[in-house]
Amino acid sequence: MIERSAVIAAAAGLHARPAAAFAYAAAEKPVEIQIAKAAYPEYSVQADSLLGVMSLDAGHGERVVLRASGEGADQALKELVQLLESSD
Repeated sequence: MIERSAVIAAAAGLHARPAAAFAYAAAEKPVEIQIAKAAYPEYSVQADSLLGVMSLDAGHGERVVLRASGEGADQALKELVQLLESSD
């Protein structure tokens, strides 16, 4: 299992539009991806679930942890970390 962390750059955190963009991007990846707040890594949700991602209530500047395994996991996590750390 590969694990990477990211700091949420979006001013709104992972709410509404940023959460939807993240969940959509995660759904396009060929591997199953989990996301959790770094402070509570045991409470992870499916990264491709909009409601799950929003339920994390991850705000601007908070660190999250992404986990995935399988072929293509490293590249998938790299792309998702870039998405989370961009302020667009």
